[in-house]
Amino acid sequence: MTQNALHNTTVFISGASAGIGRETAELCAEAGARLILTARRQDRLDALAKELHEKYSTECYTFALDVRKYDDVKASIHALPEAWRTIDILINNAGLSRGLDTIQDGLLSDWEEMIDTNLKGLLYITREILPQMVARKQGTVVNLGSIAGKEVYPKGNVYCATKHAVRALSQAMYRDTNGANVRVVNIDPGMVETEFSEVRFHGDKDRAKAVYHGLKPLSGRDVAEVILFAITRPAHVTLHDIQIMPTAQAAATIVHRG
Repeated sequence: MTQNALHNTTVFISGASAGIGRETAELCAEAGARLILTARRQDRLDALAKELHEKYSTECYTFALDVRKYDDVKASIHALPEAWRTIDILINNAGLSRGLDTIQDGLLSDWEEMIDTNLKGLLYITREILPQMVARKQGTVVNLGSIAGKEVYPKGNVYCATKHAVRALSQAMYRDTNGANVRVVNIDPGMVETEFSEVRFHGDKDRAKAVYHGLKPLSGRDVAEVILFAITRPAHVTLHDIQIMPTAQAAATIVHRG
């Protein structure tokens, strides 16, 4: 259905080195896209680009980027070679959670990292890419939110706040770009087994693994397939708001563990 659906299309993916971003890169490559891949780990980006070129003959342009640093974001995007400057699809995937503490006990460093990555990082990249889409009257932006953008759960405080902000920004984007033929897609996944929990718990693998004990969570590929579906709809069709959940999860804190 999506074979060659993205032929002659340039897709920019942040946080592309692992998880949902990595899986999305592979599906976009299989669909014929050219890829601009960014993340903090250049070695992983290089390995992914090599793999995609070998499997699909995909053209990839990679560069290490910390989305929290606006000057670096601006410089990197402005330094793209001429052949890579027209970006058709932006997938704002970079994001993380840090800690699971009450708001009265939270670490300021955790709060700042989540706000700077999930909110400001998304804004920085979008600010450098969206204007060209508006000028061309063509483009698609996908923002990766979370069920945490719809529900606030105990000890989720700042993470939930950043994902509520992502949801608000998605709504702002498709209002502000109305008439410019730019599509904005907000995707809110439930529990996805990636590096997410390991990052949240500062590398505690046992605690991270326990999050998914007794149920089958979503995989990065599950979410990537939804992203691919959304970006390959006809130009007049926009899936503004998508929520994808494991069947075992009814809400942020309601999970059946068998």
